[in-house]
Amino acid sequence: FLSEHYGAPAMLLALLLGLALNFLADDGTRTAPGIGFTARTVLRLGVALLGARISVDMLAALGWPLILLVVLGVVATILFALLAARLVGRRWRFALLTGGSVAICGASAAMAIAAVLPRHERSERDLVFTVLAVTVLSTVAMVIYPLLSGWFGYDERTAGVFLGGTIHDVAQVVGAGFSVGPEAGETATLVKLIRVSMLAPVVLCFSLAIRSMGLTDSSTGSRPPLLPGFVLGFLALAALNSLGLIPAVLAEAAGTFSRWCLLIAIAAVGIKTSLRKMLEVGGGAIALIVAETVFLGVFVLVGLHLIG
Repeated sequence: FLSEHYGAPAMLLALLLGLALNFLADDGTRTAPGIGFTARTVLRLGVALLGARISVDMLAALGWPLILLVVLGVVATILFALLAARLVGRRWRFALLTGGSVAICGASAAMAIAAVLPRHERSERDLVFTVLAVTVLSTVAMVIYPLLSGWFGYDERTAGVFLGGTIHDVAQVVGAGFSVGPEAGETATLVKLIRVSMLAPVVLCFSLAIRSMGLTDSSTGSRPPLLPGFVLGFLALAALNSLGLIPAVLAEAAGTFSRWCLLIAIAAVGIKTSLRKMLEVGGGAIALIVAETVFLGVFVLVGLHLIG
């Protein structure tokens, strides 16, 4: 309701409302178990259902040069995040969280990646900061990037590739694309869904790397799962959709339910997080996620120029 009436992203408003209700997550409150369940289980269900919108035909329709550009953009942005994080004094966990969210699909990717990273005392704070930052940056990009595409003289298809390949959250990609034109909107959505399809392999690679290098949190001794159940669900739904076994109506319903699950889950994550502690994240973290966003934008621009 607030999003429709005030034009702000629903994910951002859910997060802010959750932050205002932080007292509900205090130890001993009757609401704490439900908030914990929502922030973990409902979140994973929402990520798994994203797979119902992915198919092999969708990928092939764009053409291999552009698919390669999108995939390389995801990989390069994550590698850049790991390198840049050292310069601003942030650790590898924060780099993977922010780099993955910028590279793939914003808040949804942040929540999926956070679910497989080893837990530590600042996990909730870092996740809330990342979701807040990528949502704000997506909103800014939704306004600025269509103007840039016009300034570069892109046609609608090229503008759609640029917008879908650089803006973080799906909703803002759709808004930016259709503000340019129908073809730009459809192309931007398609490119964005290709980035979303990278979520499962990226999470799997993160899990394998964390296991093989022994980078689990020593205070808990926990080991992240090799392939979490929600990633398996994502892959299974993508495979079924590729085989044409999921009707279009059902796939659309799954996408809608997924958005609701993620919206509810990010509100719960916000409730679990103290705003005062989140503000302790520091200017280095802000600089890092802005630098990752700029890097991805420049990478896609250069790639489009080389492809012609």
